[in-house]
Amino acid sequence: MIVARSKNRRPKTADAGTREVLSGVSAERLRASVEMISFPRHYIAERKANIRARDLLIRELTGFGYTPQLQGTYDNIVVSTGPSEDGTYLLFGAHYDSIPGTPGADDNGSAVGVCLECARLIREHGIGSAMIVLFNREEDGLLGSAEFAAYAASQSAWAIAEAHIFEMVGYCTIAPGSQRMPPGLPGVGAPDIGDFLGLLANRRSNSIAEKLLSLAATYVPHSPVLALKIYLGIEKYFGHLHRSDHAPFWKLGIPAIMWTDTSEFRNPHYHRATDKPDTLDYEFMSRVTQLALARSASWAWE
Repeated sequence: MIVARSKNRRPKTADAGTREVLSGVSAERLRASVEMISFPRHYIAERKANIRARDLLIRELTGFGYTPQLQGTYDNIVVSTGPSEDGTYLLFGAHYDSIPGTPGADDNGSAVGVCLECARLIREHGIGSAMIVLFNREEDGLLGSAEFAAYAASQSAWAIAEAHIFEMVGYCTIAPGSQRMPPGLPGVGAPDIGDFLGLLANRRSNSIAEKLLSLAATYVPHSPVLALKIYLGIEKYFGHLHRSDHAPFWKLGIPAIMWTDTSEFRNPHYHRATDKPDTLDYEFMSRVTQLALARSASWAWE
């Protein structure tokens, strides 16, 4: 395992069209999206609220011009702009459920907000070959994403070239000592200040992480991005590395990256009733969204 940093990558010449897309990212819209679904919405314990969240998200995506589909047993929400010339998609995904009793602003309203803002701007600017999936039941053992990934892998219509999974991407702080690392990861060092976006990649997605670091240096140079790159398949020995919806994609050999603010290793409100919209940094979320859109544009237009 190694940690690679965007600050060590040389910026490339920025594409004018990509800059135009990124300029449309709205911190206000991100906050509104988080506030919209910041209520307890566990699939079983708060079933009516979970359905309410589903319907609110369908309404938002329909308003952007999409035709949402419900996939699987657990109401995964899927929209797309159509496949690329080779029939593949770049996927952005996040879970929309929460644990019982928490409003889940960071976990995982922040990630849902990023996906919604990406969906809006991808549609507005005609960036093709994108699929946005909002999974349910992540908090019950990744049930929604596991069902989706298995379905996508079983037929050609939803071939996923790369999956970008957002898991808590809204908490940022410059307080010294605010950042910890998961225990037991060999040779992994990180700053002790929680102001960076973390990327988690394995042998099938390390090259994608490297592209993201270059894009970060080019388009969001003042926002630190760190990528934990895992080699030789050793991620199977570390449970902490499989705790979100990227894991089913890894299991099926689909290139996938998890994007995160590192959850409880930074955010003191993790899985608590205090996980509310006012605790998040929407400028940080804007930069996360810009990096995601930069990848979408580079993948579609490269």
